[in-house]
Amino acid sequence: MVSSIVYQLTRGLTPEEIKKSGFDAYFIEHTTGIYPVAASGEPFNAVGFQSTGDIIADLHEDMAAEQKARKSYDNLITLIDDPDVLDPLKYLREREIVHFQRFGEALRVVQDNLNPKNFYYTNPSFPTKRLG
Repeated sequence: MVSSIVYQLTRGLTPEEIKKSGFDAYFIEHTTGIYPVAASGEPFNAVGFQSTGDIIADLHEDMAAEQKARKSYDNLITLIDDPDVLDPLKYLREREIVHFQRFGEALRVVQDNLNPKNFYYTNPSFPTKRLG
């Protein structure tokens, strides 16, 4: 959805508008096509996807990712006043909140079903006998 918004905002730009907006370096490489990058300019890659095989660690990672995405939408909403852009951003922000809640619910289910003596909720398959 964000890529679609960027496309809609940039299609039909004149060369003068491209230069004036600072969009020229991007335009040289990608025209007005969608090329996912972080706000820092770092291209999207799969490094951000974390999976450890430990359900507790993975659910915490998922929850953190949802909060980071929500915060990015918060920041965009703060800077943007175009209602055609704001409405989809608000929807995406709400979706991140719901995802965070669902991951939290999944974490609670997992924690509730672990060994109650496992205070730290570590991976139940971890060979704890090696620790002692």
